[in-house]
Amino acid sequence: MKRRDFIQQSTAATALLGLGGLGLQSFSSSAKKITILHTNDVHSHIDPFGPDDGRNANKGGIARRASLVESIRKNNPHTLLFDAGDIFQGTPYFNYYGGELEFKLMSMLNYDLATIGNHDFDNGIEGLHAQLPHADFEFVSANYDFSNTIMDAHVKPYKIFIKDGIKIGVFGLGIQLEGLVDKNMYKETVYYDPIEIAQDMSRVLKDEKQCDLVICLSHIGYYYKNAPNKVCDLNLAKATKDIDLIIGGHTHTFLPKPTISKNSVGENVLVNQVGAYGLYLGQIDFYFEPGKPPTAESTTIIV
Repeated sequence: MKRRDFIQQSTAATALLGLGGLGLQSFSSSAKKITILHTNDVHSHIDPFGPDDGRNANKGGIARRASLVESIRKNNPHTLLFDAGDIFQGTPYFNYYGGELEFKLMSMLNYDLATIGNHDFDNGIEGLHAQLPHADFEFVSANYDFSNTIMDAHVKPYKIFIKDGIKIGVFGLGIQLEGLVDKNMYKETVYYDPIEIAQDMSRVLKDEKQCDLVICLSHIGYYYKNAPNKVCDLNLAKATKDIDLIIGGHTHTFLPKPTISKNSVGENVLVNQVGAYGLYLGQIDFYFEPGKPPTAESTTIIV
């Protein structure tokens, strides 16, 4: 990848937590840098788009993403790679292999964590469960209760990472499946209100677990123009506190830089989503300096 292929670099996160405008040149040598990489709605797109595929021509492909991720990790070993759901469905690879290839390749890229999207049930909950041995990463979903299903004990509500002494708590949220997915596909999976669950999860991670950074992997959609009160990432951000970053999926929304939203106590929350089909890789760098609250910069990278 050439330098010109990296696009939309901006300091979109400089207002995170009401911190004001620190630029890169402002950070001292004592600052710790945590890099968050993310994808969403890849939909089984393994190969790049062909030269005749319109606006997506010659973009995407998991091999190119792997090269980008490897390069970023070499630059900063304190990097985490997440996916916000809808890993499955969209190309013949899924029709033939049922998700095995997607999970194997994500494992080769060393994904750290993913949440579950509605299309990840497209071969039924049994089909999802059958592919779990191919995933060397974990899944989080705090508002799906799998207790009475084959997925019980295979999905956690949250996971905590420690990178360079920084504690990072990540929880997952999924969209309401009723009316969107056939009941026979998700069986006895119980859905709970994402906002109520997020309020509890953020409290647990920030107050009880003392996380320095709280991230939500969301597959509930960025925003619904025709239904402004519908549960979505922007409404989630407004109704909660202590969430620093919402990484979204489902609506295939491309944001050249994260949206900065106010939470329930007037603090800033980053909300990001990077389209679909593996065309883009989201990158958010958080900086932690002793005695100062964190700040961040964002980059959206075309693959």
